[in-house]
Amino acid sequence: MQLQSLGFFAWLLLALSAVGCVYLWYASHAVKRFASRAPTPRGVGQPATILKPLRGEDSALADNLRSFCRQDYSTFQVVYGVAERDDPAASVVRAVIAEFPDIEMALVIDPRSEGINLKIANLRNMLPAAVHPILVFADSDMRVTPDYLAAVTAPLDDPQVGLVTCLYRGCSTGGIWSDLAALHINHGFLPQAVVAEALGMGAGCFGATMALKRATLERAGGLAALADVLADDHVLGQLVRRLGLKVELSPSIVDDIVAEPDFGHLFRHELRWARTVRLVAPGGFVGSVVTYPVPLALLAVLPGVLPVAAPAMLLAALACRWWTGRRIDRALGLEPAPVWQLPVRDVLSFAVFIASFCGRSVAWRDRTFRIGRHGQLTPDNDRPA
Repeated sequence: MQLQSLGFFAWLLLALSAVGCVYLWYASHAVKRFASRAPTPRGVGQPATILKPLRGEDSALADNLRSFCRQDYSTFQVVYGVAERDDPAASVVRAVIAEFPDIEMALVIDPRSEGINLKIANLRNMLPAAVHPILVFADSDMRVTPDYLAAVTAPLDDPQVGLVTCLYRGCSTGGIWSDLAALHINHGFLPQAVVAEALGMGAGCFGATMALKRATLERAGGLAALADVLADDHVLGQLVRRLGLKVELSPSIVDDIVAEPDFGHLFRHELRWARTVRLVAPGGFVGSVVTYPVPLALLAVLPGVLPVAAPAMLLAALACRWWTGRRIDRALGLEPAPVWQLPVRDVLSFAVFIASFCGRSVAWRDRTFRIGRHGQLTPDNDRPA
């Protein structure tokens, strides 16, 4: 009976792996089609403020910030914010401000923290310094091209569009952990988001870029409505949709400059993402198990009850993973990853997927929090991460 149960379970894993191969093929096709979309026509170019919440410095920060100063746009402002005067990001900002004296920029240093989400607290402190009617929130690790601001603000000329967001591709700063983190973005997150959009299920709103009118933000409840949630980008998208407005996914793909110093940082970072998604979109998250055909086939091989079918499916899944991975890399204009990294990345992603069901705690900004059923944050016994 036990052997029969193992056999049934192995066949189930093989079936899921086969479905996963079909998913990989469709995802690579969807990414190729999305990446070839025509750029958004330029709008009237209403004055815009870019808000960049910062904390700490990495080797890529200065270049990331410079890219936002080189916008081909008539009137714009950049506001940076840090919580502490001695934050190393502040000195980088001052150097960038001195380098671009013709660009309107401001640095806000304010330790006040209203709410649990420290990024949102930073943005709330920065917002009074923003002088323009269009607001663009962008994370510190993003790097953009000179046409970025024109592209992401143009859809706001349509009164039915309330918010514009962007996908991002991972660009590793070097090292195995950064390489694996970039693979997760390029071969995991981005294809899933593109597939959801292609199937008409796109409800994403991504912190890489969130562009909206100040009046829309105020109608949606302002930044105060995001003060105690982890998935602030997801919640902002929901609030805008509740106003009867659309959240539009821009064809522009920005670069996420990925720097993970070690395995611990990488795993905690991805576990936080996974647990957040599991709690705000549980059905879709559980269904995403089929996006791991290589680990599923590997699990079917381990019991040894299907000595021919299971290894054959594993080889097929590996071949499919390699081919679709190369297709996605070409579509995104990326250098192909080393072949050995692809199955390693898949096994790691599957481990994060399984671990995400084993608790509600996440490590974020050197602290540990628990995520509530609707994504709200509460300190986890005030313990450090």
